[in-house]
Amino acid sequence: MDLQKSPRFGSRIVIVAFLLLILNAALLCNGGKTSSFFRKVENNVDMPLDSDVFAIPSGYNAPQQVHITQGDLVGKAVIVSWVTVDEPGSSLVRYWSENSEEKKLAEGELVTYRYFNYTSGFIHHCTVRNLEFNTKYYYEVGLDHTSRQFWFITPPEIGPDVPYTFGLIGDLGQTFDSNMTLTHYELNPRKGQTVLFVGDLSYADDYPNHDNVRWDSWGRFVERSVAYQPWIWTAGNHEIDFAPEIGETTPFKPYTHRYHVPYRASQSTEPFWYSIKRASAYIIVLSSYSAYGKYTPQYQWLEEELPKVNRTETPWLIVLMHSPLYNSYNYHYMEGETMRVLFEPWFVQYKVDVVFAGHVHAYERSERISNVAYNIVNGLCTPVNDLSAPVYITIGDGGNLEGLATNMTEPQPEYSSFREASFGHAIFEIKNRTHAHYSWHRNQDGYAVEADSMWFFNRRWFPLNDSTTHTWN
Repeated sequence: MDLQKSPRFGSRIVIVAFLLLILNAALLCNGGKTSSFFRKVENNVDMPLDSDVFAIPSGYNAPQQVHITQGDLVGKAVIVSWVTVDEPGSSLVRYWSENSEEKKLAEGELVTYRYFNYTSGFIHHCTVRNLEFNTKYYYEVGLDHTSRQFWFITPPEIGPDVPYTFGLIGDLGQTFDSNMTLTHYELNPRKGQTVLFVGDLSYADDYPNHDNVRWDSWGRFVERSVAYQPWIWTAGNHEIDFAPEIGETTPFKPYTHRYHVPYRASQSTEPFWYSIKRASAYIIVLSSYSAYGKYTPQYQWLEEELPKVNRTETPWLIVLMHSPLYNSYNYHYMEGETMRVLFEPWFVQYKVDVVFAGHVHAYERSERISNVAYNIVNGLCTPVNDLSAPVYITIGDGGNLEGLATNMTEPQPEYSSFREASFGHAIFEIKNRTHAHYSWHRNQDGYAVEADSMWFFNRRWFPLNDSTTHTWN
């Protein structure tokens, strides 16, 4: 008997196909909504300056505000930064690997700045180079007076199937909610290895005369994480610190003195846009608040940078910026539109996997959509499903003093898969060249709870539909 011609066999095929469709719908129908979770809206409150999270380390001229970031293009160097207050002290870093007793020294540089009536401490930056991949290193700073010891782990050697886990934090500030966000991230069992920070650090500019003491307190607050794992910095609007009314006309002055990045390694001309490779990811950082129009340095750099990405070597292409290109909240509505018009066609052309942004103090995740067909005369202004496009994720929900963005546009746009006005952080866990797992964690939940999640299918190596909204066609 020919089973393929049997009516019974044919009916079984139909039943199996139907069950698979039901199963697929069950797996994918968990998005496309405004969350029903309601966080009580209340004023955010700054932690008092005498809180333990702002404590000044004991000892004469003890280093404080210690932080690290990647120091080269590929992850074999680390920029170590710290501040001394009593006197300049040493800019040397002593470091050694876990498996070696040989201790080495790297020499850094010292900078200071003045802002209105504030004079900074002595800010040290030291690049430690020629490190081994996937190795734990210990390091000491403050070698001439009160030394302090920390450690970090270098990333694995770059390769297409190298697993790696990134944390995502944005718009943090220094409130009690900020502390909850950072604690929640630190205790997440999935253990981020590097933070991709999408801008707005201290919010010092929200205080009278842009009180730079709040830059110092913020640096001490986050030291417990950023002294041990790199945070990859993106400049936000609260880093501009442009205040001509008090004579401060140099944008980004405190930020650029305090937070160095390896921008020259990717042939960038400014520290506000640059790229790094880490494990199996190629990360491009853009500046929403630097010129990006055609013929500007940022535009020309990105135009030359995207063709350099070798998806055979680094299959995951991630873009960081501060102002979101897609946003269905009434806060900062359409502020990213001009950058979207210029850069979105490139994101689609080069198949960017995901774009992370902040600025809006809430959470939102889009489907894979694009609006590259639109011009000012054709009227094609509705985003459409596009499997070559990135997912856009807004994660400006760190917990700063300005509070939550709770006013959403209605009805919810079809491209918006999930949104919620809560504080939290996210985890992007790369498994191999084809799959990555993403999860967002609201502060009010247990550490392992995923309030939103999806499996990412890589745009270059596994470009299937990874939509999480069954109604999106």
